[in-house]
Amino acid sequence: MRDYFNSLADALMTQLTGGEVLLCSFDGEDSDFVRLNKNKVRQAGHVTQRYLHLDLIRGQRHATCSSVLAGHLEHDLPPLRALLDTLRAQITLLSDDPYLMYATEINNSTHGDAAAGIDSGAALEDIFSAAHGLDLVGLWASGAIYSGFANSLGQRNWHQSTTFNFDWSCYHQTDKAVKNNYAGFEWNAKILKHKIHDARTQLDIIARPAITLAPGHYRAYFAPAALEELLSVMAWGGFGLKAHRSARTPLIKMVKQDRRLHADVSLTEDHARGLAPNFTRGGFVTRAPVTLIVHGKYTDCLVNPRSAKEYGVPLNSGSEAPHALDMQPGTLPHTDVLKKLDTGLYINNLWYCNFSDHDDCRITGMTRFACFWVQDGVITAPINVMRFDDSIYRLLGTQLLALTAEREFLFDTSTYMQRSTRSAQLPGALVDDFTLTL
Repeated sequence: MRDYFNSLADALMTQLTGGEVLLCSFDGEDSDFVRLNKNKVRQAGHVTQRYLHLDLIRGQRHATCSSVLAGHLEHDLPPLRALLDTLRAQITLLSDDPYLMYATEINNSTHGDAAAGIDSGAALEDIFSAAHGLDLVGLWASGAIYSGFANSLGQRNWHQSTTFNFDWSCYHQTDKAVKNNYAGFEWNAKILKHKIHDARTQLDIIARPAITLAPGHYRAYFAPAALEELLSVMAWGGFGLKAHRSARTPLIKMVKQDRRLHADVSLTEDHARGLAPNFTRGGFVTRAPVTLIVHGKYTDCLVNPRSAKEYGVPLNSGSEAPHALDMQPGTLPHTDVLKKLDTGLYINNLWYCNFSDHDDCRITGMTRFACFWVQDGVITAPINVMRFDDSIYRLLGTQLLALTAEREFLFDTSTYMQRSTRSAQLPGALVDDFTLTL
């Protein structure tokens, strides 16, 4: 696939005239998708897709377009050459872009060409065996994801990651279910069996009569998946330089008033994780992690090329939203969570999260799936769905008691247009005072 992309790019570069610069970005995947219901295959298929994005530059003017590829040079080159002519005609009608910025120093890189494939059939057999007798509903996605960059200055970058992502729920009845996810680079049947065993244990608890809690303040434990829901909302403008300089970040109080989170909270954007490419569509390579929050204090912003040009600061990311968020672990062993929680809520999942007070980073949402009431360190009953409304400054600040020593590697399950390469590595969080509103 890399050779095909490089050949395609090389052929297009020969079509350039004096003073033109061409940037080519490639996205593709070879993915297996399987939908399951009642622990049986209901739909299975394979998706192969390739896209090429062109950016033709002359001075400070540029024009862009995208094209679907067939994967064969003789078929793809003629329409791409025609698109290049169209871009060339469009440039004459465009104004200068004052924030145009692209790499002019050659920085080549290759990652993941030797990645081994994942046997979807064998993995599904493991799933059927581990979940025998369960009403398991889920989506399996696996295979190779490709990204490439080439420019007419001679730079070439290639990234390939071969992964799997199994997102599933085990249902008791109606909306009573346990949700879980297993994703990674190498399939391990033992890990799956452990997760399915946990689901069976939680299903036994879900079968008990549910309790409805009164609105109020409760001690709560947030599993990594629940914490990820909160952080994903916090990241809507939370870490981008543009949002900070224009005072539209939900973390404005950390910037303007020196508000801090708990000293145990440290967040990093880790470009080197290997799931997402570490080069941008402008050809910039970003290898170093970006320290966003260190010991509760806001440190650095994510800076994309346009913001770097606008504000005159070094770029450090292709996007101003996190793609590889990493939270440092704490010291609380997961085996001690229930004991430390004592009496309160064990929250596995949240959903419908959104800001209720943007400037205070206050988030509202709903509990979802397997959320339990814990009494004296023992899970006693499931809880009915509740709405919460609370601020990140409290949940990860004044009211944070501990983070777990173990972390979970969470892959984004989105497959819209193509499989997502976003991920997060997060611990669980124990909070002293969590606000339920209704």
